[in-house]
Amino acid sequence: MAMKKSTIQRQVAEAIALANPQDRPVVTIQAIAGPSVWLMSLFGIVGQAFLTYYFVTVTQQAVLLHRASRMSNRPQELVTAIPPHEAMRMITDVRRNTLWSSFRCQLPGRPKPVRMNVHRMWRKEMDQLLGMLTGRPVA
Repeated sequence: MAMKKSTIQRQVAEAIALANPQDRPVVTIQAIAGPSVWLMSLFGIVGQAFLTYYFVTVTQQAVLLHRASRMSNRPQELVTAIPPHEAMRMITDVRRNTLWSSFRCQLPGRPKPVRMNVHRMWRKEMDQLLGMLTGRPVA
């Protein structure tokens, strides 16, 4: 199971290169979609069923969302690819907290924005990614 950020970023870059050899990642974060991670951890394995793990990547050509494997923490299928001009409008309600930060992301085909929880170890990358998508500094 890849736990080092550099290993995870390399694996995501490899998955992107397989799908589109001309595209390169600019910034990648790991996000957990669903209710509060704190709340779901109280419910143990049942609570984990309500969470979905993703890698959100801004590339030179698009914003990509890959599902992440729970067992190996590797990128799996590409969920969506969003053109940069559309991605600018998809982020709302950014909340920076001590351990788990969050933002809302309007994914194509979803009626409501999805809450994306981001761990502190991805904070620098989250700030960079959100700054690129919103056009405003987050910090």
